[in-house]
Amino acid sequence: MLKNRIFNISSEAEFEKTALEVFRFQYHNNKVYRQFCQLLSIDSNAVRGINHIPFLPVEFFKSHRILSSEKTPEITFTSSGTTGSSTSKHHVTSLKIYEESFIQGFEHFYGKPEDLVIFALLPSYLERQGSSLIYMAEKLISRSKHKESGFYLNELQELAGKLIELDQSGKKILLIGVSFALLDLVENFSFNLQNTTIMETGGMKGRRKEMIRKELHQILAKGFGVDRIHSEYGMTELLSQAYSKGSGVFECPPWMKILIRDPEDALEILPENKNGGINIIDLANLNSCSFLATQDLGKNLSNNTTEILGRFDNSDIRGCNLMVL
Repeated sequence: MLKNRIFNISSEAEFEKTALEVFRFQYHNNKVYRQFCQLLSIDSNAVRGINHIPFLPVEFFKSHRILSSEKTPEITFTSSGTTGSSTSKHHVTSLKIYEESFIQGFEHFYGKPEDLVIFALLPSYLERQGSSLIYMAEKLISRSKHKESGFYLNELQELAGKLIELDQSGKKILLIGVSFALLDLVENFSFNLQNTTIMETGGMKGRRKEMIRKELHQILAKGFGVDRIHSEYGMTELLSQAYSKGSGVFECPPWMKILIRDPEDALEILPENKNGGINIIDLANLNSCSFLATQDLGKNLSNNTTEILGRFDNSDIRGCNLMVL
C-alpha cells in the first residue's frame, strides 16, 4: 500500500520512486491538479524524475478544494491569513496520516515526546479555530509523560516561573512558541537555561515589526541564555514539518523534500547554493497534493539541508492565473 511505504523511505532512490507513484496517483485522482498539469502541457507519462513534476501554487488552497480522495474530510485546517484576505483550507481525509507524519518527523529529530516537558506558547494560534500547529502541539503534549506540559496564552509570569524551576531541576524541556510571544517573554523575564530547547514557529502575525531570522535568533538566544534557537517550518497546506537546530538551516524527514525553483522560470529547478522559490514535496499529503510551490525563498545547501531566506515580495506566485476561478 502506497501510504505504508511513505513512512518507511530509507534512500533517495526510494523517495524518487515513491514520489513518482504519488504524482501519478494524484494526477489521476485530483481534478484540480490534473487540470493544472494539463494547462502546463505536462504529459504525466513523460514525467520520469522529481525535477519534472509540476508544483501547484499553494494559493490554490484558497480558491479550490484540493483533494485526491473521495472520502469525506475528517478535519479542515485553515490558515490565519490577514485582515481582508482569503484563507487557505486544507481538507484532511485522514488524521491518522497527519499524526503519523508529525510524530515520526518530531521523533526523527528530537526523540520521543514522552521524554520531554513540552510548553506551547502559541497565543495567536490558540485564539482561532482550525490551526494544524495547535493540533500537532496538542498531540505532542498529550504524549508527554510530564504533568507540567501544556499550552500558554498570556500567562507569561507563570510560564517563566515553571521554565526556570524545571530547567534547574534538570528536566529536558521543549518550549515551542510564536516569535512575538517569545520576544515578550525574554523582554519581561531573565533566563539562563541549561536544559531547554527553544523552538520558534516564525511569524509576528501583525503583533510586531517583522525582523530577519538571524536578528530574531540573536535576541532570543541572549534572552534565554541558550547557544542557539531551533525553528519549525510548516504550513497549513502541508502535513509534514522541516526543523532547524540552529542558524536557520532546515532538514526534512525522509518523506519530505525541498527543491528550489528559478524565480523567472517556475518549471526550472536550480542546483545547490542558488537562491530561488521553495518547492516542497510532502508525500504525507497523499490525499490532497504532495507537490507545492510556496511563496518562500531559500537555497539548498549540501547534505539535504535548506536555508530559508524570506518571502517573495509579490503576493501571489506566478502561475496562479493559469486557472480561472
